[in-house]
Amino acid sequence: MFIYLSKKIAIPNSIRLKCVSWNKDQGFIACGGEEGLLKVLKLETQTDDAKLKGLAAPSNLSMNQTLEGHSGAVQVVTWNEQYQKLTTSDQNGLIIVWMLYKGSWYEEMINNRNKSVVRSMSWNADGQKICIVYEDGAVIVGSVDGNRIWGKELKGIQLAHVAWSPDSKILLFGMANGEIHIYDNQGNFIVKMTISCLINVTGAISIAGIHWYPGTEGYIEPDCPCLAVIFDNGRGQIMRYENDENPVLLDTQMNVASIQWNHYGSVLAVAGCQKNISLDKEVNTVQFYTPFGEHLRTLKVPGKQMTAVSWEGGGLRIGLAVDSFIYFANIRPDYKWGYCSNTVVYAYTRPDRLEYSVVFWDTKNNEKFVKYVKSLMSITTCGDFCILATKADDNQPQEDAEPESGNATYVLVLCNSIGTPLDSKYIDIDPLFVTMTKTHVIAASKEAFYTWQYRVAKKLTALEINQVAKTRKEGRERVYHIDDTPTGTTDGTFDFAKAFAFTDFQPLISKATRDPICCITATDKTLIVGRESGLIQRYSLPNVGLLQKYTLNYRAYQLSLNCNSSRLAIIDIAGVLTFLDLESRSSSGDGLAGEQATAAAGDPSKFERKDVWDMKWANDNPDLFAMMEKTRMYVFRNLDPEEPIQTSGYICNFEDLEIKSVLLDEIMKDPERPNKDYLINFEIRSLRDSRALIEKVGIEDASQFIEDNPHPRLWRLLAEAALQKLDLKTAEQAFVRCKDYQGIEFVKRLGNLQSESMKQAEVVAYFGRFEEAERMYLDMDRRDLAISLRMKLGDWFRVLQLLKTGSGDADDALLEQAYNAIGDYFADRQKWVNAVQYYLQGRNQERLAECYYMLEDYDGLERLANSLPENHKLLPDIGQMFVTVGMCEQAVNAYLKCSQPKAAVEACVHLNQWNKAVELAKDHNMKEIGPLLAKYASHLLEKNKRLEAVELYRKAHHFLDAARLMFKIADEEAKKRTRPLRVKKLYVLAALLVENYHEQMKTSQQSKAKGKKSEATSALAGLLEEDASSTDNRIVDNAWRGAEAYHFFLLAQRQLYDGNVDSAMKTALHLRDYEDIIPAVEIYSLLAICSSANRAFGTCSRAFIKLESLESLSPEHRQSYEDLALEIFTKYPPKDNRKSELDSISEGVDGKLPTCIVTGRIISEYQFWMCSTCKHCAMEQDISRHNFCPLCHSTLT
Repeated sequence: MFIYLSKKIAIPNSIRLKCVSWNKDQGFIACGGEEGLLKVLKLETQTDDAKLKGLAAPSNLSMNQTLEGHSGAVQVVTWNEQYQKLTTSDQNGLIIVWMLYKGSWYEEMINNRNKSVVRSMSWNADGQKICIVYEDGAVIVGSVDGNRIWGKELKGIQLAHVAWSPDSKILLFGMANGEIHIYDNQGNFIVKMTISCLINVTGAISIAGIHWYPGTEGYIEPDCPCLAVIFDNGRGQIMRYENDENPVLLDTQMNVASIQWNHYGSVLAVAGCQKNISLDKEVNTVQFYTPFGEHLRTLKVPGKQMTAVSWEGGGLRIGLAVDSFIYFANIRPDYKWGYCSNTVVYAYTRPDRLEYSVVFWDTKNNEKFVKYVKSLMSITTCGDFCILATKADDNQPQEDAEPESGNATYVLVLCNSIGTPLDSKYIDIDPLFVTMTKTHVIAASKEAFYTWQYRVAKKLTALEINQVAKTRKEGRERVYHIDDTPTGTTDGTFDFAKAFAFTDFQPLISKATRDPICCITATDKTLIVGRESGLIQRYSLPNVGLLQKYTLNYRAYQLSLNCNSSRLAIIDIAGVLTFLDLESRSSSGDGLAGEQATAAAGDPSKFERKDVWDMKWANDNPDLFAMMEKTRMYVFRNLDPEEPIQTSGYICNFEDLEIKSVLLDEIMKDPERPNKDYLINFEIRSLRDSRALIEKVGIEDASQFIEDNPHPRLWRLLAEAALQKLDLKTAEQAFVRCKDYQGIEFVKRLGNLQSESMKQAEVVAYFGRFEEAERMYLDMDRRDLAISLRMKLGDWFRVLQLLKTGSGDADDALLEQAYNAIGDYFADRQKWVNAVQYYLQGRNQERLAECYYMLEDYDGLERLANSLPENHKLLPDIGQMFVTVGMCEQAVNAYLKCSQPKAAVEACVHLNQWNKAVELAKDHNMKEIGPLLAKYASHLLEKNKRLEAVELYRKAHHFLDAARLMFKIADEEAKKRTRPLRVKKLYVLAALLVENYHEQMKTSQQSKAKGKKSEATSALAGLLEEDASSTDNRIVDNAWRGAEAYHFFLLAQRQLYDGNVDSAMKTALHLRDYEDIIPAVEIYSLLAICSSANRAFGTCSRAFIKLESLESLSPEHRQSYEDLALEIFTKYPPKDNRKSELDSISEGVDGKLPTCIVTGRIISEYQFWMCSTCKHCAMEQDISRHNFCPLCHSTLT
């Protein structure tokens, strides 16, 4: 930052000031002094000129009101900004609260204890409460409306200061003896504050100021120190919170009178006086510090005694009470900002975020991109690139960091002009100073500097930069200690990677130096490093070799090299600009002799300007530069100044005789909405003079003047002026002089045109006045030229308008082109609905397909596919679109239409439509579907997804394979002996698959023998084929056995539990045929229970005999059966009461009689019902109560 005194206001009658306070929100300045003086002032900066904003605008007193009411010296003034109130107190203890009414201040409330004097008053952060402390130890906390909240007498304590914490939960009381006590907001003592800065200090001390920054504008870093306590002896500490064990310690080496934070909490002003040893007198001084205790600047102020300091709201000015004057000083803050390719990059803090908001504001298109960066240290720009230097996040893993870089603590992020990170480097040295050239980034700490070649000298795209970064060659990154003397060859330098791997390098990084680095700058071939002693070291680039050392008798603060690295500009710590010639300037580029060149260039050793806070060399002229001195910008050519321009902007760029400047102060007032008015272009004198000459005198004289002061920009100006007047000869010469090949071509083309009006229209179009050019073309009745102009500009809406409005038929091809271009316009903006309308008119089928797809209008897409001719090149793409959304049938149709059956099959396979795939493969004689199916099935089986494999076979109409798998699953499930219903369902499913297989065989035979034989013969052929092909007869012939077994098993149990014991026994008797499916133990156990319940002990006895004879039983089990049989049959004789009908009529005339699947009884009647699916029977009266077949669950017809 830079600071200079700018204004002084005298108080009438030389009344000495005691205090001053600047209202941050409304800008009022209150100052109190002896004899009851209290004034409220306001500095207004009214200006009509848009360029004169901020500090550059003239400031006048718009308010100067004396407030009557105090009799004694006013000692304390404090603002309540939220409620626009001023609270003041004098040496008699009188407190007055003032309010603003219709532009003037009036008394609102008065209070006087008449016991003691008020030492300090403080409003809390939201302006709701005030705390007043009296010298005798009385404390009063009141509300904004004048009510007392609480009061307290602190016995035996002399109070001097009070401060609220940002959250209003804590009060700090400063005592007259220098102690600070911490209380809660109800007045209860918590603890004494530890004062670390007064260790080894003797004698009486008092507190000069306590200021706790409330965080209203955010913090410059997470966990940033914000509570400043400074004592009158110059010692102080800055703490993160009230009981911070390890605060930042300060020793300002001055007698302090007053302190205050700026409104961002980024700079602490400490005002007082310093002893000047040599002159043996006290000098009024303001020292400025960061929250981390780094000294920024010193401001010396005239006068005898400074009593108070106060910041303006925006942090750009500071008010100082000295004797009977208020001095104002302007601050030029060190904003974090840069300028790269029409983009202003700037950073600011917000109270709602811990990170910095870095804004990339593209001034050309007025677009902004925001990036959030933690612990940002600096922004550096060059060309199209920007480097953000940050502290590495400890808890975030460093993916990009090379493994050998150890625990790197800082990061350099390379971004493009919209904030996209292209590359980053983790480094171990603190990047206090960063500069960049078109190929290198150089970062320096106090002891060492690091160079990183982020791109090769030829022009590269962002993508290629990444490539360069990936192929990390030896020596792309180096570190050098400031006390070393590298020779430019590789032996004297350290490779970065090795540097952090080997411990012997560690001392080089941490090795302190007696003479630290204080600033750096670089161009493509030179690196300049400044040191605190005034030593300047010059190195060559890209191979870093120390070329020369220069000694200055002051400490440089900012360095800048001109475009050919021949001259160095130095701004020192006090704001004095001087120059240093690095090369003897005898061989001047303009071919002048040595003496003349030196004379023309001015003598840099005699040049000196004070109060300079910014400077910029021209990019295209080594003798041209612009500098900012207070609120004026000067342009120098050969060290001769042009007349100054009033502005307080920061210089972005100086090129083509134009200076681009940005009013950062204005942007920072509302950083989220930058305004194009804050970017100002200044033309330098030669450009203004040439323009004036051309306009007023004529082209001849102007060309003579430009001949004497040549510059490509001036020649271009002349060329454009000559074009306007159709002076083609002069225009061509001027274009030649400024090497504008397109311009020369344009002039030649003009020369070939016959009509004057045509020439004029072309010139108007050349200057970008397209509306005018179009009007001229239309007036000449050359609609075709107007249309081609609009086509070149890509203004297709206007092209369409012109095509439609013209007389005669519009060219169809042109119309279609226009429709399609407008369609593209809408499609690029993802307005697909609008795009469709235009593409339809432009018959652009490819883009139409894309739009329908994006709109998810698949009907439209299908219609489009149907309307396309066969083998159209778009059909495969449409097919693919349908595949991606799972629309198999439409995809197949599209593929088949363009003769790609293979793609159609692949689509079916991809969408799991295997039956369709198999069908297509058969229709088109494709061999590969079988192996593919088998492969996929085995893949599913490997993963144990057997049901999916069954589904796969079923869809592919491989019913027998599916049935085989299904039977396997059912058999395994049956072995678990857990859920019989589930097992039945699995057997039914397997049997249904077999039925499907029968059906398939029958239909295939029918289709083969169409019209030749009767249906019966074809069915027979089907069965024969089945027989020949089927090796697995059990599955095909007895498909329903498993289902029957479990059906009767479940039915018997159901009947038993319903109490229908006779039916249960008869059903259980059927189970004897199914011992191969259900274990015999379960069959005969069930039969034994049912028959004993039915009192058919003969059957029961036979069941027990069977159970006891089973070989699979263990001896214990067999024994238990025998015991049970003994128990039953000693009570009941083993005879059936009635003859089992099952035995008598189980055999009919033609073998076995059918069994009713509803009741389990034998069907002896000739009329019965048969299921069409599973071919099982039931008695008519029994089945009538059912809607579904009890066995296979198919719907009854």
